[in-house]
Amino acid sequence: MEAGAADGPSGGVEEALSCFSFNQDCTSLAIGTKSGYKLFSLSSVEQLDHVHGSNDIPDVCIVERLFSSSLVVVVSRTKPRQMNVYHFKKGTEICSYGYSSNVLSVRLNRQRLLVCLEESIYIHNIKDMKLLKTILDIPPNPTGLCALSINHSNSYVAYPGSRTTGEIVLYDGHALKTVCTIAAHEGALAAIAFNASGSRLASASEKGTVIRVFSVPDGQKLYEFRRGMKRYVTISSLAFSMDSQLLCASSNTETVHIFKLEHLASSQPEEPSTWTSYVGKMFMAATNYLPTQVSDMMNQDRAFATGRLGFSGHRNICTLSTIQKLPRLLVASSSGHLYIYNLDPQDGGDCVLIKTHSLLGSGTADENKENDLRPSLPQSYAATVARPSPSAASTVPGYSEDGGALRGEVIPEHEFAAGPVCLDDENEFPPIILCRGDQKGKTKQS
Repeated sequence: MEAGAADGPSGGVEEALSCFSFNQDCTSLAIGTKSGYKLFSLSSVEQLDHVHGSNDIPDVCIVERLFSSSLVVVVSRTKPRQMNVYHFKKGTEICSYGYSSNVLSVRLNRQRLLVCLEESIYIHNIKDMKLLKTILDIPPNPTGLCALSINHSNSYVAYPGSRTTGEIVLYDGHALKTVCTIAAHEGALAAIAFNASGSRLASASEKGTVIRVFSVPDGQKLYEFRRGMKRYVTISSLAFSMDSQLLCASSNTETVHIFKLEHLASSQPEEPSTWTSYVGKMFMAATNYLPTQVSDMMNQDRAFATGRLGFSGHRNICTLSTIQKLPRLLVASSSGHLYIYNLDPQDGGDCVLIKTHSLLGSGTADENKENDLRPSLPQSYAATVARPSPSAASTVPGYSEDGGALRGEVIPEHEFAAGPVCLDDENEFPPIILCRGDQKGKTKQS
């Protein structure tokens, strides 16, 4: 669900955006350019609602928004070792931290802020921005590949456990300890993503032909999907739908693949004794006598739906969202465009492109009038942290926006820490305003 901007080369293609990311529940899009950053609300297909923009920070390489709050994290190429946290509605800086090397990626949920460097990961408590843990001596991770569950009742973290193989380290960002390692792929990792509840983890290797889904926290393989056989590709993003029924994958090709996470075979009823089912069972039984690579290929599921892009080579990220009560596929490109597709959740097939938005253009007078008719966004971070929300995310099975508990799980008392960061009432700010932090040699070691 969470999609960060890739920082890899684009093969010489001129790019309008330096970075771009969807927020945790896919209701907002953030983009960074040489002149600053912009935030958009994704509440409508026809109208792209420009929430905020700033030219105060040049050459933005990372911009991440916390749900629909006023908290935004920004990193500039002019100061690549510094992370800045802002209250964008007030135009004030909440805090700033410096690190020993370049900040490669940042991930957020309602309890944790994750900062990934090439050989270390810093975990902050987002309520007061205190540093809780530093994971040192991780394998070289030049792209800053990592994932953080948006479900703050577990705050699972995933990052590569090897530079050459597809090993994933699963870390509990709540208890601050390693949970397990997952041997996900033979080749090095290219993309990883959690579902909304933090109970599933998807991964793809640099070959880009196979995508796997594992259970969390035990790391058992649940699904295996084949993106294609003809060529190796670079997977740029993976994202689950909020109900965890679908998984989309974008790459450096012109096709976005969407896979359906059907019920596991062990939970399906016995098939009727027909000639077709008999042949199918014999076919599957025969795979036990074939070479592993061949049998694996025969057991892999194909894409449920696809979205055709009008380009290839541009960096891009994809996500699945519900906009105006209908499922949509969204693709943001480094060319400076957002593509919105209709998705048939029953039959799949080819997704239909219904709208293309320019992320760098300015709205017309008519569009601004439409914006005035829209309901206002939540007015404080406190409202999105501590209170129930009527948004679609709050109705997702297995995840609760007002506590993050899974299916009636008792929420520990510390989940509702007193005095959450309020981004509109100055009297409720914790003592982190304009704080400065230097994370060079002053951290807890793992």
